[in-house]
Order: sequence, then C-alpha cells, then structure tokens
Amino acid sequence: MQIHYLSEKNSILNHFLGEIRAVNVHKDAMRFRRNIERIGEIMSYELSQQLKYESIEIQTPLGIKETTKIADKIVICSILRAGLAMHLGFLNYFDQAENGFISAYRHHPVNDDNFEIRVEYQAIADINNKCLLLVDPMLATGQSIVAVYNKLMEHGNPETIHIAVIIAAPEGIAYLEKQLPENCHLWIGALDEKLNEHSYIIPGLGDAGDLAYGIKL
Repeated sequence: MQIHYLSEKNSILNHFLGEIRAVNVHKDAMRFRRNIERIGEIMSYELSQQLKYESIEIQTPLGIKETTKIADKIVICSILRAGLAMHLGFLNYFDQAENGFISAYRHHPVNDDNFEIRVEYQAIADINNKCLLLVDPMLATGQSIVAVYNKLMEHGNPETIHIAVIIAAPEGIAYLEKQLPENCHLWIGALDEKLNEHSYIIPGLGDAGDLAYGIKL
C-alpha cells in the first residue's frame, strides 16, 4: 500500500485539522461540517496529482489552447454517516464523479469493548474498471474500511483504489496494510498517537458523526 501523509508540511490543511479537534469549535456543528468539507477539498487536490490525464484542445474566444483533463472515471464512496461532509468536499472537486454510499457501524453484542462491524445500507455506482475513492474521516482499527472494501468488491473490480481519511491511528494503518492489496493508495490528513482501550483514536477529536450530525441513540 502506498501511504501519503499530508500534514507533514505546514499548509492550510493543518489549520483546519486544528479546528476540527478543538472542543470550543465542536459547539458549532455547521462549522465542524464545513471544516470537514474543506479538508475533503484539500485532500482531493493532493490526490488528483496521482490520477490519469489526457491531452485535449480547448476553444477560447481568441484561439485554441492545449491542456489536460482527468481521464479516470471516478466513483466517490463514503461511509455513512460520518463520511457525508467529507464526501461533499470531494464532490466539489470531482464534480463529474459517480457516487456511492454505504453504512458501517460497530455492533457491541454484549455492550462491552468488543465489537463487530456491520455493513447494511448500500447504494453503489458501478465501480468496475473505474477509480474508486473511498472516504471516511476516521481510521481507528481499520475494520470498518476493510469490511466496506470487501462489500464493494462484490460489485466489481476497480482499476485503482484511493482511500482518504482525515485522522488515523497506527493500528488502523497496520491493519489496512495486512488486509488490502498493495496497489491501494492511503491518504492521511494526520497521524495520531494510538487507540485507547475502547478503540478510539487518541488524541483524535471524538465522534465525527455525532459532532457533524448530532448524538445518535
């Protein structure tokens, strides 16, 4: 797996990463969602440098200009519900992309720290021979992304796969490296310290879905 760490050099990305972590910003759900969307846009730009392009000619009012356009057929797939705001950021840049939505959540059978990932709702575009962008704000254990990846592979075989996460734990990265093919690209906004005993990212930011859309039952 090819891993890209985007916060290793200072940019506006780090500014937004700081804001989504700050407890005083958490009081403003709209700002939190907008910052997640902005980060999705920044990650889209960085990721776009790895895509395929083709040469084209553009007719301007005064002549012809040679340039390039994206040749990949892109499908953006987000993991519900936390991935929705990030999905919008990617769609703002890849506005001609097809889209997919899939749910994955931690199910605690006996209400302790042990859980299994359940993948239920799915609305998936055709991904066969296309460029799949799988987006989710948080990479904790990695089990959700792997479960979703396995479900998506039932629908076809993408030509390329890019996984974009905003905050990641080392344990989740190691799990993806073991479970996913080598030709995957993993894009990481920020690498955090570790997982705690409940498998939440430390220092992290809390529950991205709750902060964006309210506390669930």
